[in-house]
Amino acid sequence: MTLKDIPVGKSAKIKKVGGHGATKRRIMEMGVTRGTTVLVRKKAPLGDPIQLSLRGFELTIRKADAENILVDSL
Repeated sequence: MTLKDIPVGKSAKIKKVGGHGATKRRIMEMGVTRGTTVLVRKKAPLGDPIQLSLRGFELTIRKADAENILVDSL
């Protein structure tokens, strides 16, 4: 399951951050790393972008980036 599949208001634990090169590094530098618990706060009407709550702050990412993040739902 990927992060984009998690419904609004649900939490998930990150298993793996996929992607390549600069994109993967940028996502990981924002605090999205393996073992982190994230809460999906909001999604835009068409699903892009997605607002997350993790590590005590809010983060908004694109749906394309969320597709590269594998998670386990809680």
